[in-house]
Amino acid sequence: MGFDQYHEPAEELSQETRTFARIIVSLGEETDAINWYEQRISVEKDAEARAIMENAQEEEFKHFGMDLEFLLRHKPKWRAALEKILFQQGDIVALGKSGEEAEESLD
Repeated sequence: MGFDQYHEPAEELSQETRTFARIIVSLGEETDAINWYEQRISVEKDAEARAIMENAQEEEFKHFGMDLEFLLRHKPKWRAALEKILFQQGDIVALGKSGEEAEESLD
C-alpha cells in the first residue's frame, strides 16, 4: 500500500507530521465527497434518493469541520488568520488581508 500524502520519506517524518498529513488528506477527501454529492443532488429527480444524498453530504461536511478544527488546534497561526475571515461580514478579500495581519502578529 502506498502513502501518496508523503513527499518525504515517511521514516524521516515525525509522528506529528504524519498525523498532519493524514488529516490534510482526509480534509481533501471530505471536500471531494461534498462536491460529488452536490453534483448528484443537483441532477437527482427522485426526492427520496435526493434526501438520502443530502443527509450523506451533511455528514461529510461535519467530517470536514472536524478535520479543519483538528488542524486549527495544532496550527495557531492558521486559527488566528481564519478567525478574522470566517463568519465575518464584509469584503472577503479585505478580511483575508486582516487574516494575514493576524497571522503575522504571532511571529
